[in-house]
Amino acid sequence: MSETVYNRIALLRAERNVTRRQLADALGVHYQTVGYLERGEYSPSLYLALRIAEYFEVPVEVVFSTAPFPRIGERSA
Repeated sequence: MSETVYNRIALLRAERNVTRRQLADALGVHYQTVGYLERGEYSPSLYLALRIAEYFEVPVEVVFSTAPFPRIGERSA
């Protein structure tokens, strides 16, 4: 069983026109950490995941998932 955590951080940043550095500054992390998160190279702590969701004002499951998110425009079965 894979322990991969999928996320929509890049999508949410793009929708809101927020740079990696702006998000990192708001969260109190290094901007490279945001890049690692977006690429799936680093899984956030529960605390950081909740803070990211709070920053974007969405439930945490909108940002993070244990299953891949459907592609935009892809229908779910």
